[in-house]
Amino acid sequence: MKKLILAAIAATVAVGPIAATSVEAQRRETTVVRERPNGRTVVTRRTVTRDNGYRTWRTGDRFDQRRAQSYRRLNDWRGYRLAAPGRGQYWARSGRDAVLVRPNGTIVSVRTRVF
Repeated sequence: MKKLILAAIAATVAVGPIAATSVEAQRRETTVVRERPNGRTVVTRRTVTRDNGYRTWRTGDRFDQRRAQSYRRLNDWRGYRLAAPGRGQYWARSGRDAVLVRPNGTIVSVRTRVF
């Protein structure tokens, strides 16, 4: 059984780079085979999905700083001709867009192509 598992992993490693396409390049699957001291084999499989990082924001969505491209808080909102944020709200930059965010993380307003 061990030889079968190791042969399957070796075949996956050998064919994996050849069969990768642009969609699969963002998704990576890793398989780890470990043998414990008592002689048992443990197979761990992990799938990692990568995103391009840019997202189109909409009013009412949750704003996540990790998903925002070139995230930055805007203190000089007047210079970009943006409306004054309400109490506790702030303007944030996400790529070329300006996003007005409430303290709880929901989006109030989105201005596209500001930068």
